[in-house]
This record gives sequence, C-alpha cells and structure tokens, in this order.
Amino acid sequence: MKNIIIVIGLLLFTTACNSNQKARTKTPADTAAKKSTGIQYTCTMHPDVIESKPGTCPKCGMQLVEKDNSK
Repeated sequence: MKNIIIVIGLLLFTTACNSNQKARTKTPADTAAKKSTGIQYTCTMHPDVIESKPGTCPKCGMQLVEKDNSK
C-alpha cells in the first residue's frame, strides 16, 4: 500500500511539472499576434493567450474576448 501511494505521488508531481513547462512555451502565432497593430483577442482565464482573430482558447476552449489596450 505504501508503494502505491509513493508511485501515485510521483506521477502527480511529474504531470504538474510538465504542465508548467507547456504554459511557458511561446508559439510563433502568439508572437505574431502581439506584434500586429490590429485588434487582439485573449482568454479571460489565460491572459498569455493572444490571438489576432476571435475564436476559442487552445488551452481551455473558452471564447476569446477583445483585449483592452487602454491601460
């Protein structure tokens, strides 16, 4: 029983570390969207996701909203 708990703990730790690495990875599409001067769309749950056209978030599937650049 103790071995099973240790194995499950290691699996959870490994998957948590891998998900953080994916969040830090920038794609060429993200970089291009930031450089464009037109309207940008972002996810309310993942503000690091920036697209040049409306659609859904690639991470969670939520609808992208127009980014407020007035700040």
